[in-house]
Amino acid sequence: MKAGHNFHNVDYSYVKRLCGTLMNGPKLPVMVQYADDVQVPENFDSREQWPNCPTLQEIRDQGSCGSCWAFGAAEAISDRLCIHSNAKVSVEISSEDLLTCCFSCGMGSCNWRKRVVKVGFAIGCRPYTIPPCEHHVNGTRPSCKGEEGDTPKCLTQCESGYSPSYAQDKHYGTGAYHVPANEQQIMSEIYKNGPVEGAFFVYEDFLMYKTGVYQHVSGAQVGGHAIKILGWGTENGTPYWLAANSWNTDWGDNGFFKILRGQNHCGIESMIVAGIPKM
Repeated sequence: MKAGHNFHNVDYSYVKRLCGTLMNGPKLPVMVQYADDVQVPENFDSREQWPNCPTLQEIRDQGSCGSCWAFGAAEAISDRLCIHSNAKVSVEISSEDLLTCCFSCGMGSCNWRKRVVKVGFAIGCRPYTIPPCEHHVNGTRPSCKGEEGDTPKCLTQCESGYSPSYAQDKHYGTGAYHVPANEQQIMSEIYKNGPVEGAFFVYEDFLMYKTGVYQHVSGAQVGGHAIKILGWGTENGTPYWLAANSWNTDWGDNGFFKILRGQNHCGIESMIVAGIPKM
């Protein structure tokens, strides 16, 4: 793994606030795939499998807020709406609406996962109001200091001038579920239905990730962090999961990262959740 300076002169107390996911909350119903019937390839990248779904290419920025749980969910269900509609539906589900209006979420507890596939809103209706920020030196955005104030309020109306209405802009799902902590099950789920949301324990050395396959070596635990997993592969003999972070494109490998696969590294395989959009 190649490391570098992503968070330059930033207090670790701020970085801990970015990791706002509860790691051992109540579990969703388990969805078991008949994995033996699915022949998954050795390497898989959802961006290449579904090139007509633009959200798969995107990296968002949660700003100075521990809203990673909302971002991981909104990103995965945005991708799945496009995938399951054969690219006829292409929207960015609003992480702000999930963050502000899901009152039972509790920093990433299980209930938000049920809600996100029941109702979501396009990002144009409820854009994210916490500004992007700079996680390292020599960036063009304001520095991240964790001082952006309170969580925005829940608003049940769209931005002025946006059409359709808030109620008309909802997107529904048929259910949410937990994917078993099994490498083959997770690969089969992604291969059949699209990206999933995962969560793992972040350590200080993860913050310095640039390229390669991340494996925790040193540093204290920072907190629980939710991300989107969109593929897998092997690099220099090391198996990995391909994931999208929500710390903007100048973190890591243009916002993406790889993490060791098949050993439940940092808990990455034990907290996989997903949902099926209603078409």
